[in-house]
Amino acid sequence: MRKLSCLTAGNKKHYWLMVLPALFWMFCINIAPIGGVIMAFEDFNPGLGLFKSPWIGLENFKYMFQLKDVRQILGNTFLIAFCKIIGNLIVPVVFALLLNEVKNMVFKRTTQTIVYLPHFLSWVALGGMLMEIFGYYGPINMLLSGLGFDRMLFFQEGGLFRGLIIGSDIWKGFGFNAIVYLAALTGISQDLYEAAAIDGAGKWQRMLHITLPGIKGTIILMTVLGLGNILNAGFDQIYNLYNPAVYSAADIIDTWVYRAGLVDMQFSLASAVGLLKSVVGFTTISVSYLIAYKFAGYRIF
Repeated sequence: MRKLSCLTAGNKKHYWLMVLPALFWMFCINIAPIGGVIMAFEDFNPGLGLFKSPWIGLENFKYMFQLKDVRQILGNTFLIAFCKIIGNLIVPVVFALLLNEVKNMVFKRTTQTIVYLPHFLSWVALGGMLMEIFGYYGPINMLLSGLGFDRMLFFQEGGLFRGLIIGSDIWKGFGFNAIVYLAALTGISQDLYEAAAIDGAGKWQRMLHITLPGIKGTIILMTVLGLGNILNAGFDQIYNLYNPAVYSAADIIDTWVYRAGLVDMQFSLASAVGLLKSVVGFTTISVSYLIAYKFAGYRIF
């Protein structure tokens, strides 16, 4: 028993040594920079540094709520993020349910592979593709012109641009998200479907009473994780696609912080807005987790 316990302790040391580089990387990238939030309470001066800049308390937050742009960027962020969350929950579930009914395995696997490939492409590459496809002289406008409709300015009109942002994000991620639901569907016993079929239940009834309850836990988990991103409307995507003409409809917290902090060098104000976003995101995911536990009895840990 002593030899076994020594062997176990030795293995634990090896595991910790294996994980140590990842922990160090996580500390440097995710934990150490948290100290920079102190700038949100300072009149930060790069020449004086982080610890010698004048302390002004909550003045940056008061000034932030007095800006005309704040309501606009908060509204854009909530609207775009909320639509993305809803779309990225509904579309993958529907697609997974439909694909699960396909009996031809070759077609099923081919379709699944094709639809999740966009997930692995960066928004830099996809942004260029979308600008070519939906540009004024792109194939979409050429098709509209050929059908007798006016060409549409997708990258100049706020409403069209916002719809393009939401739709392209759902298109990019629904195939990969559907894999999660397809995996959950494989865990449902086929005996339940056979028993329901014997009792005369149709496909629609089986889906409502067996399939959806069977993946309820996965749906709740994805919803909780999605609500934590209620203020993450997609910096990479919007930054690679937007322009000053659509700031009023597409400017979000992340893009505004980028311009205010790095372009206009308002470091303290940008830190205050970023800190507010983090607090709201943490609060949202905590509340959604409590709601999921109270009403659905679901727990992540």
